[in-house]
Amino acid sequence: MIPIHRLLRRTIGGCLMAAAVFASAPAIADKLPKLTLSGPFAAVSYPLIHMAESGALKDVAETVEFVPWKDPDQLRVLAIDGKAKVDFIAMPTNVAANLYNRGVKLQLVNVSTWGVLWLVSRDKSLKTLADFQGKEVLMPFRADMPDIVFQTLADKAGLDPKKNFRLRYVGTPLDAMQLLIARQADHALLSEPAVSMALRKTKSFPVSLVAPDLYRAVDLQQEWGRLLQREARIPQAGIAAMGQALADPALIERFQRAYADSLKWCEAKPDECGAMVAKRVDMLTAEGVADSVRADNTAFVPAQQAKPELEFFFTQLHARQPALIGGRLPDAAFYHAPAQ
Repeated sequence: MIPIHRLLRRTIGGCLMAAAVFASAPAIADKLPKLTLSGPFAAVSYPLIHMAESGALKDVAETVEFVPWKDPDQLRVLAIDGKAKVDFIAMPTNVAANLYNRGVKLQLVNVSTWGVLWLVSRDKSLKTLADFQGKEVLMPFRADMPDIVFQTLADKAGLDPKKNFRLRYVGTPLDAMQLLIARQADHALLSEPAVSMALRKTKSFPVSLVAPDLYRAVDLQQEWGRLLQREARIPQAGIAAMGQALADPALIERFQRAYADSLKWCEAKPDECGAMVAKRVDMLTAEGVADSVRADNTAFVPAQQAKPELEFFFTQLHARQPALIGGRLPDAAFYHAPAQ
């Protein structure tokens, strides 16, 4: 169950931000033949899937499709290859900054995922990063999210990610989830929905009468807040506008409104959202996705309003490895600003 203070903060904050963004949205020009949305099977994409399935943008385009990407390499191909013709694409915020600084024409329009990273373990006694010293930890997406967040936090905790931990890299969070479920590993850094899926498949969530097999050991968002003395949230992922969307401010504002509405629908109806998403990928179950919606940390924040937190995040990554964001902090044009 979502704590009432968090639910109120989401609802009130989202409404205020949406009102500020959409109060003077310009009119859309001609209806498009096709609009392509893309993203991973993660919380940042649930609204995109809902938009495609519900007809939320039927006034904007004759056809609205959702095209999934499975790993960072596929994401970069979609973003760079002009033949893909993606209009709005969900991605980690550092990847958006990296692509922008490498000359890819895109603009970040919002951040909606504020940290969905957990260390999951069979050992309920492990509570901090330091407790995992010397242990093998499955880590998806080498040198990408969530690896970079883990390494940044380890540094802040006075630990050496390479010496103090035995990191075993795997392809995706779902790959790590499967190894954990199959008992081929005892600890993994997972993102939602892989966390909830692993807990469901081992009957660890909701907590059963028998001892759970897996535990949410460390909330990396809480560690972020504690170690960096900030609010316990990370501007992890959002949506970037590309292609024809960049040339049409009215289209972007219409998309923003629809995305905010669909995110609100997903949060209000986790069971329906779970069923919708699970239809698209065999590895996910409706119950697991619904659990992940209830546990996620989402809030619609336009890119301009998220800029201070993004720049702090990017500064941390740049200090560790400048290449993670393309060598420098992105300039002001990276952040979409609604028409005045």
